[in-house]
Amino acid sequence: MKKIAILGCENSHADQFLNFIRSDEKYTDIEVVGIFSEEKEAEIKLSEKHNVPILPSVDAAVGKIDGLIVTARDGKNHFPYAKSYISENFPMFIDKPITSSEKDAVEFMRLCRNAKVRLTGGSSCVHTETVQNLKQSVLNKVDGETIGGSVRGPVSMHNNYGDFWFYAQHVTEILCEIFGRFPVSVHAFVNGKKKTVVFRYEQYDITALFVEDNYVYSAERMSEKGIEGGTFPVNGSSTCFKSEFDEFYGLLCGAAPRLSEEEFIAPVFVMSAIERSMNSGKEEIVNTINI
Repeated sequence: MKKIAILGCENSHADQFLNFIRSDEKYTDIEVVGIFSEEKEAEIKLSEKHNVPILPSVDAAVGKIDGLIVTARDGKNHFPYAKSYISENFPMFIDKPITSSEKDAVEFMRLCRNAKVRLTGGSSCVHTETVQNLKQSVLNKVDGETIGGSVRGPVSMHNNYGDFWFYAQHVTEILCEIFGRFPVSVHAFVNGKKKTVVFRYEQYDITALFVEDNYVYSAERMSEKGIEGGTFPVNGSSTCFKSEFDEFYGLLCGAAPRLSEEEFIAPVFVMSAIERSMNSGKEEIVNTINI
């Protein structure tokens, strides 16, 4: 059996992942040894629904598992929750945002790299068919070179889970997955509940629209000969959640990670630059990642 624990089970991902484990024969070799949340009501509700034990502390599963899922709503908890388990050298799923600071992201990845921890997670939106098709079009230069593009999605600026950081990785990582993980700079323009951000790459510029209280997702790529993409659903029926869990299951079975450590935390550095630009009103360089 592949034994796992889920830390931060107040997130809807925990419920979805437990549903997959219960309902799909592919995952009959997974045993959930326990769940943990600082939000006790969410912990109890999930435990009763899925008949899984509650861990008495965040580190109670150390030495007892083969893989870890960290899906706390507040990204600042992800590194502290995972830290006790890193030396055990097993796969980890870390939800978005990976961390809420560049400093934590670098320290986290240094420890994981040294321990050869294989990582997956981030935004589930990158697993949608639209995003992956556009990524391939960029790589394969379909209809010529990419000359621009746009991404749209939700943001939450006022919440109990890190404000801007809580939801911003969805739009940010959609953009990074399609057009490249390492934009050079960003320039944010705030207009009420709308935040428009220009991402400058070496060969093109991409615009992103973050909208509060609006859950429409879209992505478009502009090539020399046309435009492709459009809106796409991200909801409970979307296959992207199953795809991201499958990726974690693949790591449990010995697969190599899809991203390097630098690529994995790139959205943290991009979001940090966006936040600086929203505060300064100026174009801000995306800091270089040195692990």
